[in-house]
Amino acid sequence: MEGLLATGSCLLVPFILVLFFVLILVLSGIKLLFEYERGVVFTLGKYSSTRNPGLTIILPVIQSMRKVDMRIKTAEIPRQEVMTKDNIPMLVNAVVYFRVVHPADAIIKIEDYVFAVRQYTQAALRDVIGNAEMDFVLTERERVAESIKEIVDAETTGWGVDIESIKIQEVELPAEMKRAMAKQAEAERERRAMIIASQGELSASENLRQAAENLSKSRGALHLRTLQTIRDIAADPSEKIVLFVPSDLTGAIKSLVEGEQE
Repeated sequence: MEGLLATGSCLLVPFILVLFFVLILVLSGIKLLFEYERGVVFTLGKYSSTRNPGLTIILPVIQSMRKVDMRIKTAEIPRQEVMTKDNIPMLVNAVVYFRVVHPADAIIKIEDYVFAVRQYTQAALRDVIGNAEMDFVLTERERVAESIKEIVDAETTGWGVDIESIKIQEVELPAEMKRAMAKQAEAERERRAMIIASQGELSASENLRQAAENLSKSRGALHLRTLQTIRDIAADPSEKIVLFVPSDLTGAIKSLVEGEQE
C-alpha cells in the first residue's frame, strides 16, 4: 500500500509540472494590444497577419508577434554644420514628425525605422541646403523644409512610414557673417532715413513755393507775413530783436487796406 502511494506521488509531481508548463504557454499566447498599437504576427518565421487592438491569441512557440506603435513620433536632427551653395557655413538643426502607416512593412523592410528616418532626414537636409544660397535658406525656411520632406517621404513610403512634417528649428551663422549682416542692415536703415528726409524736404519746398506764389499775388501780404513772424518772435520778453523796416512798408500796408475797403 505504501508502495502504491509512493508511486502515485512520484507520478503526480511530473503531472503538476507539465500542467503548470502548459498553463504558462497558454498564458504567454494571450496578448493585449492598445488602441495605438498593431501586432505583426509571424508563423514559423513567416509573416501571417496584422492584429488589431484588443485581446489576441497566438500559438506559443509556433507564432511570435511584434508590436508597432502607430502614433506620431518625433525625431530631432542634431545641429550640424552645412555649407551653402555660396560657401557660407551655417549650423542647422531640425525636427521630423512621422508615423507608421503599414506596420508589416515597418517591421519587415527596415531594421530600425526611427533611426533610418533620422539619418535619411539628416542627409537630405545637407543636400537641400547645400544646393541653396544663404539668403534663400534664411528667408524661405518653409520651402527648404518642404523640399526636405518631399525627398524623405519619397524614400520612407516603401518602409511603411509617412512623414507628417519637417521643421527647421534654428539656423546659426558665423560671428563675422552676423556682424557683416548687422552693418548691412544699419546701412539700409540709414539709406531709407535719407530717402524719407529728402522726400520731406521736397514736399516742404513745394509747399513753400506755393506759399510764395500766393503771397506774391498780393502787394501787402508779404509784409503782413513779416509782421506776423516778428510778433511770434517777440512773444518771449527775453528776446531782443533788431528790425530793419523797409521804407515802403507803410505804403504797402496802406495800399492793402485801401484795396480791402474797395
